[in-house]
Amino acid sequence: MIRKRNLVFLGPPGAGKGTLSEILINDEKLVHISTGDIFRAEIRNGTALGSEAKAYMDAGKLVPDRLVVDMVAARLAKEDCACGFILDGFPRTVVQAEMLNEIAGKTGRGLDCVVLFDAPRDLLIQRLTARLTCRNCKANFNKLFSKPRKEGVCDHCGGELYQRSDDSLETAQNRLKVYEEQTAPLIDFYTGNGLLARIDSSLPKDRAYAALLAVLS
Repeated sequence: MIRKRNLVFLGPPGAGKGTLSEILINDEKLVHISTGDIFRAEIRNGTALGSEAKAYMDAGKLVPDRLVVDMVAARLAKEDCACGFILDGFPRTVVQAEMLNEIAGKTGRGLDCVVLFDAPRDLLIQRLTARLTCRNCKANFNKLFSKPRKEGVCDHCGGELYQRSDDSLETAQNRLKVYEEQTAPLIDFYTGNGLLARIDSSLPKDRAYAALLAVLS
C-alpha cells in the first residue's frame, strides 16, 4: 500500500508515464485522469463546462487555462477520487500548476507527490517512433520495449495494432521541443514546493515500477 496517493506524473512524451500508470491504477485502485478524457466526458454529458470548451474547440481556439482547471476541479471533486488519483498530462504549464494549487483547498484534493519520469532523449525518440496503438481500445505498445504477446494483436482486447502516421521522427522531435519549452519549467516549480520525486524511467518496466513504488511509499 502506497502512502502518497494524490499524484501528478510529469515527464516528456515517451518517458513511460502511461505504461506505469496502467500498472499502478490496477494495483492501488487510483483514478487515472487526463484532460482529454475530461473534455470528452464533459462534452458528451452536455455540461456547461463542456459546452463552453466545445465552443472554443469548434472555433479552432485553445481552451483557456481557467476553463481547463475548472473541469479538472470538477473531476477531482467526484467521490471516486477520494482514495487517490493520477493527473497525467496536467498541469502542462506553471500557470496551470499555480491554478491547480488554488483549487486544492476547494476540492480537498491537495497533491502528495509529483513524480518526474526521467529518461535520456535518444531513448525517448526510440520509444516514440516505435509505438503501436490498438485500433479498438487505444492501448499503446512498443516494437522495441513493450511488445505485445502476439505480433500485431492487442494483449487487452485482441484488436489490431498499427503505427500512427504522427509517430514519425519529426513529430517526436516537435513533441519533445514543446515539452521542453512549456512543461519542463514545472520541474523547478515542484522542486521549490518540495513535491518533486524523480525515477529513472529508462530502466526495464519492472525495475522502473519498483522505483515508482519506492518514492510513493
